[in-house]
Amino acid sequence: GSTAQLLERAMQGARDAGCAVETITVTSLDFQGCQEKFFCRDHETCILDDDMQQIYPKFVDMDSLILATPVMTMGIPGTLKSFMDRFQVFFMAKYYRNQSLVSPDHKEGRNGLFICISGMDVPEVFIGAKLTVRAFFDIIDCRYLDELLVNGMDRIKDITTRPDLLDAAYKKGYALGASLVASVQSPDIT
Repeated sequence: GSTAQLLERAMQGARDAGCAVETITVTSLDFQGCQEKFFCRDHETCILDDDMQQIYPKFVDMDSLILATPVMTMGIPGTLKSFMDRFQVFFMAKYYRNQSLVSPDHKEGRNGLFICISGMDVPEVFIGAKLTVRAFFDIIDCRYLDELLVNGMDRIKDITTRPDLLDAAYKKGYALGASLVASVQSPDIT
């Protein structure tokens, strides 16, 4: 719906800035929630053998990230939150073993853009989601660069009636891409 349309505009902006993009649709992945077995305390991977094993290298190698989601019950939807929780592998490497999975030279210039919508005009509706995304970006060594937070989607109904929001998503994606192109020889945004 509206989140996907804003994401597509942001990705088009990144493409137009000269970046290659890849979309990972978390809801189409086959993975379990974190089992807190802490195998990752001593290893660079998770003991659970599922689609996350193919995702971790992408997040090590990515240059920047655009994360887009609606708010659900004042926070990140369950499947996406479970996905984020599975990055305990990155957390343990960075904070427990002091050996981030992302090399020091690759951390430079890794930026994140957060796009989030809410159906209702509820005060402070994005606080929980923003805190979670900021923590996630920190864990994966990606600086929280910018955000596009849109509330009142139940009132707006059709995001295409708000070209200003679609344009804002494009501009933020373009800015993210331009900053990456300026700092990296062969840009990719995951």
